[in-house]
Amino acid sequence: MSKKTLFIGLSSLTLVSVAYAQTSSLVVLDTKKTIEETKHEAPAKLEPKYNITNVLNAEPATKESEDIDIYFSADSLENNSADNTVVATGNVEIIRQNLTLKADEVTYNQATDHIVAKGNVVLLEKNGNVIFADEVNLKDKIQQADVENIKVILLDKTRFAAKTFHKKADDTKILRNAVFTPCDNCQGQSPLWQMKALKIIHDPKGKNVEYQNAFLEIKGIPVLYTPYFSHPDPSVKRRSGFLYPRLMSNGYLGAAIQPQYFWDISEHENITFNPIISSDKGLIYSAIYNKYFYRGELNVSGSVMKEEDKEKEGTRGNLFLQGRYELNNYWVADTDINYASDGSYLNDLDLPKKDDSWLTSRIRLQAFDNRNYANIEAYYYDFLSYSLQNENKPYVLPIMSYENISSPNSFGAYVKTSLNTASVYHEEDNASHRLSMINSWNLPYNSPFGDKYNLSASLKSDLYYISQYHYDSKTDYTGTTARIFPQLGLEWRYPFIKNTEKSSQILEPIVVAAIAPSDSNKEEKIPNEDSEYINVTDVNIFDLDRYSGYDRNDTGSRISYGLNWSFYNKDWGRSALLLAQTYEFDKKDNIFNAPGEENNFSDYVGRIYSKPTDYFSLIYRFRLDKDDYDINYSELTSTIGNDVLNLSTSYIFFPETDENSFIDNYRRKEIYTSIGTKLTRNWSANIFVRQDLENEELISKGGKIIYEDECAKFAFSAEKEYSHDPEDEESNEFEFYFTFFLKTLGGTAKD
Repeated sequence: MSKKTLFIGLSSLTLVSVAYAQTSSLVVLDTKKTIEETKHEAPAKLEPKYNITNVLNAEPATKESEDIDIYFSADSLENNSADNTVVATGNVEIIRQNLTLKADEVTYNQATDHIVAKGNVVLLEKNGNVIFADEVNLKDKIQQADVENIKVILLDKTRFAAKTFHKKADDTKILRNAVFTPCDNCQGQSPLWQMKALKIIHDPKGKNVEYQNAFLEIKGIPVLYTPYFSHPDPSVKRRSGFLYPRLMSNGYLGAAIQPQYFWDISEHENITFNPIISSDKGLIYSAIYNKYFYRGELNVSGSVMKEEDKEKEGTRGNLFLQGRYELNNYWVADTDINYASDGSYLNDLDLPKKDDSWLTSRIRLQAFDNRNYANIEAYYYDFLSYSLQNENKPYVLPIMSYENISSPNSFGAYVKTSLNTASVYHEEDNASHRLSMINSWNLPYNSPFGDKYNLSASLKSDLYYISQYHYDSKTDYTGTTARIFPQLGLEWRYPFIKNTEKSSQILEPIVVAAIAPSDSNKEEKIPNEDSEYINVTDVNIFDLDRYSGYDRNDTGSRISYGLNWSFYNKDWGRSALLLAQTYEFDKKDNIFNAPGEENNFSDYVGRIYSKPTDYFSLIYRFRLDKDDYDINYSELTSTIGNDVLNLSTSYIFFPETDENSFIDNYRRKEIYTSIGTKLTRNWSANIFVRQDLENEELISKGGKIIYEDECAKFAFSAEKEYSHDPEDEESNEFEFYFTFFLKTLGGTAKD
C-alpha cells in the first residue's frame, strides 16, 4: 500500500496536492535529522530547568492558534465522515506547531480535537524533549493529556519515567510511581543516583513541585526517605527556604554544620541566615545580606560568637561589607570594609581572607569623563599577622587624585596631567600630608625603518607637611618641605622578524634612557609611606618610574637595555627569553646597591618562558648578581604531565630588603608542590605541600579525592595549616571538608 499524506486544518478537512504533501514530508524528515543529530551532541550545560514542568507545554490559546494546521503522514489513512474522525495506521507521523508525534496507530477526532496514539508512541517536542509511551491521549489543543508508561529524555539528557502522566487543563501535571535521574546508566544496572516518588505534582499556579513518599537511591540502595517535600519550579527565580547545609571539621570548631535559610525579602533584597553549630564552640551567629538598587548594590556578611576560652575570652566576630552606587553618569561611589576582632578568628572559622596578613578597608568616590579621571579615597588597615601586631598602624584620610590625558595632536603627541594629595596618620601620632603634581609630555613614533620610539618629558612637584618624623635616632623632623623632580625619557625598540614554513622568531632589542637629577628624595625630611620596597624585575625594569608610589622618586640618569626573544614553532610550541640590565651614571642612585656598596651596573633581570608541548610549561623570573651571578630573586611556576599524572611546582625567593619595611624586610624562600592524578574516568586525586625553605618549616599540606561524572560530584579534602602564632596553636590541626553536588538538585561545597 502506498504511503499517503494528508493536511488537516482545524476548521475543515482538506485534501492537498502531492506537491504540498511532499513539502510536509520534508518537514518531517528535517525533524528526524534534528533529533538524530541531537543524540550525538555534547551534553548541554547543567541547568535545573529541565524537568517535568517542561513536558507537553501547550502554547497559550489565542485567536491565531485556532488556525494552526496539523499534518498527518501514514501508510494507511481512513476518513470516517460519520463521526468526523481520521484513523491513521502504519508509521504514523503528525506535526502540529511545536510537537511531532509518531505511533503505530493514531485516531484523530476533528470535532472534539482529541488525539489517541497507540503502539510505540514517540513525541518529539520543539524544545528537544523526547517522550516515549505505550498510549497517549491529547485533548483540547494539548491542554489536557493522559499518558501510560511514560519515559522522557529531556534536552540535557535528564530522564524520568512514570506509570501514568496526567496533565490537566490548568497545566497541573501529576505523575504516579515516578523515577527521575540525570545519570547515564547501562542496561540492567542502576544509575549512580535516582529519585523515586509515589506521586509528583507540578502546581503551575503556585509554581511548586511536590513529592510524596520520595526516596533518594544511590546505586539502587535507598539512602534517604521523606514523606513529603517540595521546591519551587524553574520559573521561580528565588524564594524563601532552606538551602543545603555546609559540613566541616577542624581543630577549633570540632565537627560543625552550617544550615542556611534564604529569606527573599523582596525582588531586590534578601538575607541568608547561616549560623554554625559546632561540637566544641557551640552556636556561632552568621548571616549574609544583599541589597540591589537600580544603580548599585550592597553586600554584607558577618559573624559573631562568645568565646569562653581563657586565651581568647570575649566577643569575637568579623564583618565584610562591599557596596557600589552610581551617583550619575560620571560619579561612582564604592566601599570595601573588612574587619576581624583578632588575627586568628578568620582562620578558626575558615572564613574568606583567612590567609591575609592584614585587612584593608576602603571608601572611594570616582569620576569618569572621557579622558578625565578623579577619585577621593580613605584607607584603614587591620593587622592580622602575629608578626605585625607591634607595628605602627597607619590610616589614610584622604587620598585625592585627578588625571587628564589630552587628545593627540597631528604628530601623535599628548599631555598627561596628574594631581594627587594624601594624608597618612599613625597610631603614634606621627603624620605626613602631601600634595603632588606631575605634568608629562609624550610622543610615540614609528619610523619608516620599523623601529619604535617613545619620547617623554615630565616634571613632578611635591609639597609636604611632616609631623614627628623619626628619620633616625638623632633626627626628628616636623615642618614643611618641597621638592621638584624633572625627568626626560626615551624608549627605543627594533623588532627583527624571521619566518619559515614552520616557525617564526622575533628578536627585539630594547633601550630606555632616563635623564634626571640625583639625590632629590630628601629622605631625612620626607617619610616613605607608599614606596617602601622596590623589586626591579622583568616587569618594570624599562619603566621610567620603578616605584609604585609618590614618596620616593626614581632619581638619577640611567640607561636600561635588554633583548626580548620569542620563538614560535608548529612542532615545538612557543618559547621566549628576556634579559635586561641598567647602567646608572651616578653610583649613589643604583637601587641594587647594598649598604656601603657603590656600583654603576644593576643586577641582571630576566624571564624564561617555554611551552613546547601541552604536557609541559614553565615560566621563570630571576635576578642575577652582576658580579658573581648569584641568584638574588627568583620565581618559578611549572607544570608537567597530563590528566593521568601531573606535577605542578611554584617557587619564590626574595632576599632581605634594606628598607625599613614591615612587609618584605625578611628573606623569603618558599616552594609549593602539587601532584594530581586521574585514577579512572571518574576518580581523581591530588596532594600538595607548601614549605618555608628559609626556616625549614611547613606552611601547609593537604589533599583531595574527587569523584565526578555527568550527574554528580563528590569530594573529600583534608588540609592542615601550620601557624607560628603562639596564640593560635589550635590551627595546627587538620581541617576536613566534604563536597557533594547532584545535578538538578544542587549540593554543598567549601567556599
